[in-house]
Formats: sequence, structure tokens, C-alpha cells
Amino acid sequence: MNTTTKDDGAGKKRKNLRPLARMFPYLLRYKGLVSGAAVFLVLAAATTLTLPTAVRRMIDYGFNDDNTALINDYFGMLVVIAAVLALASSMRYYFVITLGERVVSDIRRDVFAHVMTLSSSFYDTAMSGEIVSRLTADTTQIKSAVGATASLALRNTILGLGAMMMMIFTSPSLSAIVIAAIPIIVLPLVWFGRRVRTRSRAAQDMLADATAYASEAIGSVRSFQVFTNEALATSRFARAVERAFDAARTSVKARSALTAFAIFMVFSSVVAVLWIGAQNVLAGTMSPGTLGQFLLYAVFAAGALAALSEVWGELQQAAGAAERLSELLSETPAIQSPADPIAMPIPAEGAVAFDQVSFSYPTRPEESAVTGLDFEIAPGETLAVVGPSGAGKSTLFALLLRQYDPNEGTVRIDGVDLREALLDEARARFAIVPQDVTIFSGTAADNIAFAKPGASREAVIEAAKAAQAHDFISALPDGYDTEVGERGVTLSGGQRQRVAIARAILRDAPILLLDEATSALDAESEKLVQMALERLMEGRTTIVIAHRLATILKSDRILVMQHGRIVEEGTHQSLSGMADGVYSRLAKLQFDAGIEELAGAAE
Repeated sequence: MNTTTKDDGAGKKRKNLRPLARMFPYLLRYKGLVSGAAVFLVLAAATTLTLPTAVRRMIDYGFNDDNTALINDYFGMLVVIAAVLALASSMRYYFVITLGERVVSDIRRDVFAHVMTLSSSFYDTAMSGEIVSRLTADTTQIKSAVGATASLALRNTILGLGAMMMMIFTSPSLSAIVIAAIPIIVLPLVWFGRRVRTRSRAAQDMLADATAYASEAIGSVRSFQVFTNEALATSRFARAVERAFDAARTSVKARSALTAFAIFMVFSSVVAVLWIGAQNVLAGTMSPGTLGQFLLYAVFAAGALAALSEVWGELQQAAGAAERLSELLSETPAIQSPADPIAMPIPAEGAVAFDQVSFSYPTRPEESAVTGLDFEIAPGETLAVVGPSGAGKSTLFALLLRQYDPNEGTVRIDGVDLREALLDEARARFAIVPQDVTIFSGTAADNIAFAKPGASREAVIEAAKAAQAHDFISALPDGYDTEVGERGVTLSGGQRQRVAIARAILRDAPILLLDEATSALDAESEKLVQMALERLMEGRTTIVIAHRLATILKSDRILVMQHGRIVEEGTHQSLSGMADGVYSRLAKLQFDAGIEELAGAAE
């Protein structure tokens, strides 16, 4: 996602309401609501336009001594008109507000569903807080536009056009003066509206930046507190908020100038017309009632035009929000299922093959993450991947899970190129126990069932027992129904790891990926997790990323990686015997006792 749309160039390229057109398909889903809103909108405007005619007849005839009874009839008519106007306005409000709420709910659902399909390369540069801002603040702007602003715009357009037509019918000469003033009023409004939209877009971008930082800081609040950096976080957020405020104030200034200019020009023209009409009444060429009727229509037209000037600014603001949402919706996933996929073989075997695979991350295309990887893993084999940080170990998992596609070479699962298989079908072959476990707010049972939505409580409990997690979960206040807090803050590191293992057991996939699942645990937790892992690995193809060499002593084979390449391959015993080897050096750095004790531990 390109977050640099704050520049002036972006604003200069898009100066109309066209982005709002993308919202029309959402409106068309609810033709009943749209029709109801349109009917009552027209009825409210038409009822309003009947008022000046009644006023004219009351002035010209109701105050005549010969027709004193008519004044009661005219006032009665005004009450009826007011009742119809009240009913039409209330129904219009109901329909348009309901429509706005319904449409924005659909937009939020579609945007969220879309961002969930976007590939890892998108999230390498996108900020989650900015995406949340688009889901909330920008969609709220759309709701305002659909549920209120657009309705007001249509109502005032109908009212303004209707009033102008009635003005022409009432007095063509006075109407000519008003019509001549319209270009003088409208053209500056268009120019101001474009400036409003540019500034509104900048304000929304600044707000998204502030939201993104707030999301990041709140998610890491414990780190800020541990390092006593609360004041730093507060000052940075305050600066971000001030930038958003300054951008919003600039937008408000432009809208204020737009409104002031429109109101002054509109009502100045009304005053001029009223003065000329008064001269005509004094000259006897126009009745007082006709002038009153014309004046009311002129006020309606002027009020409608003034309201449109303000509404125009709001629509420009909504167009900026729609543009940002459109940018997000126009993002296409870099990783997708092929149009004509190859079916994965059933039953799954768990065979893995890398065929001369090279890959660079999209954010660092000049730097190879892995180069020339060429190896196979037999079904049921346990392969350990060892190497210093940055060697490319985690990239193996990213390629296996098809979070990225290799630049060169092929990754195969059970003989099928991952790029030729259905994405969901290929990923269903894997279960993963990561080093940094993601725990969601919700219950302990929900977090385990995340691996298989819809799993029964009995299946969840069996998985927890196999993962050595049942005892600690049962000891929680509400057992499996205990809320574990955002990111599992109420659980220890070992408990989170065992929840992750329970997920992997419940998923029951043929290939298991372990990303050093015991690296940050105490001795007791590590023992429990290791027992759970041994149960999980039985009968599965297992790939273990290990920083601790003790973790992979019982593996069938070891790959040693350095600088994105496989530099050594073998068993623990064979690699330990290579005095100058990378594996031997890593072992010596990690274990003071040296290779001999490692060999003893492996026996």
C-alpha cells in the first residue's frame, strides 16, 4: 500500500467526486431503501415548494375585507403542508440513515475481507494502524456522505432547481438577474471545493499516521513502561496528533472560506432582487403577494445553494476517504491460487522438495535471502535447520507456507509445485509452532480451536492433553472458558507455547514446522514442551529451525545454513567431527563443555 499519497501531486490529479462512484454498487444492493429515500426526499422538497404559493394567495386575497374567511383556510392549508413536510422529512431521515449504516457495514466487511487476503509483501510495508484508520475513520466519512450529506445534497438540488423554476414562472425579469449571478457563485465554489478535498485528504492521512503510532505503542505498552519511555511515547503521539490537527485546521479554514463566500454572494443577490422587486411593487407592476412569493422562492434557492456549498465541502472530504478505501481495495494479492490448479494428492504423504530455489524479499530486492537451495525431505523425516541469525532459516518457512514465491526454482509438496496448487489446499498440509506465539483475545478453548474452526470441545481438550496444556488450563478460573487477554498476557511463555502445540495437534497436518519452540523457556517449561513436541512429531514430516543445538540432537538430518546457502549437511555425529565446520563452531560457542558432551546427550 502506498502511504505517500499526501503529496500535492496526488491531490492535483484527483479533484472531483469520482471516487464516491465506487460506492454506488453498495447502494444498488438496497434498492428498496434507495427508492424510499428518493420518494420522501422528493415529497419533502415538493411540499416545501408549495409554501410560497399559499403565502402569495394569503397576502393578495386573505387580507381583503371581502375575503376575511380565506385567511383561516390559508392558515389551515399551511398546517397541512407542515404536517406533510414533517412526515416526509422524518421518513427521509429514517431511510437515508438506515441506508448509510447498511452501506458502511458492507464496506467495512468487504475491506476487512480484502485485507485478509493480501500477501505478506503488502504487510512488509503497510502499517496496521493505518489500515485500521481506513476501516474506521474513512468508512465513517462514507457513512456520513451516504447517510446524510448525499441526501442533503439531493434535497437541496431538487429544492434549488424547483425554486428557480418557480421563480421564472413568478417573475421572468427578476429571475434573469438571479440566473446571471449563478456563475459568479458556482465557479468559485468548485475551485474552493477542490482545495477542500486536497486538504481533507492530507488531514485523513495525518490522522491515519497518528492512529498507526497509537496502535503500535498500545500494543507494546509494557516495553515502554519497562524502559520508562512513557513520556517519549506520549510526546511522539502528541506530535502526530498536532500534525493531524494542523492538517484538519487547514481543511476547516478552506471549508469556512467556502461557506462564507457562498452565503455572502447568495444573500447579496437576494437583497438586490428584493430591492428591484420593491421598486416594481411601488410602480404597480407587481403585486405584494407576487413579490412575497418570489422572495420566498429566492430564499429557498439561496438557502439551497448555500447548503450545497457546505455539502460540497463534506462530499469532497468523503471523496478523499473513498479514494483511500479504493486504494486499499485495489491492492491485489501477490500470492494467489492459479486459475487452473493441480489437485494435491490424497492421502497426503508429507514429502518436501526445494529445487534450486533463490529468493529476495520485495523490500530488499538487491539482497538475496536464500540462494540455490536444493534438498528433499522424505515423508516422516525430521530435518533440523541450523545457522546464525540472518542465515535464511525463517525464509524456508515463508516459502513453504507460500507467503512468498521464489524468484528462481521450485518448492514442491508431495510432488506438486506450490504455485500450481490451491493456496488453501497447500497450506492445509502444514502445522506450525512458532517461536513467537500469537494468542488472541478470547478463551483458552477458542485459541486452541483457532487451528480448526468448528472443532468440538472434546477434540480441543484431547489436543490440550497431548500438548501438556490441560492441567494449567483446567486450573484457570473458568477453565477452558477463561479469557486469556489480548495477546495472551495472562499466560506465561511456556503456557503460550503449549497452546501453540495444542493447535498444531488439533490441526493434524502431515508436515510440522517448529521455529525453535523451546528457545526462551525455563527448564521445567522446556521439559513439558519437549514432551509435547515429541508426541506431536510422531509420524509427521518435521522441519525444526533451531538456535539451540541441543534441540535438534535427535533429528534424522541437519542442514547448516550461512548467508542464505546450505553450507553443510549431515547428522549430528558427522557434522560434529568437522573441526572447522560451521556446525562445530556453533556448538563450541554455545556449549562450554564442547562437542563431547553433546554427543553424550544424543546417545
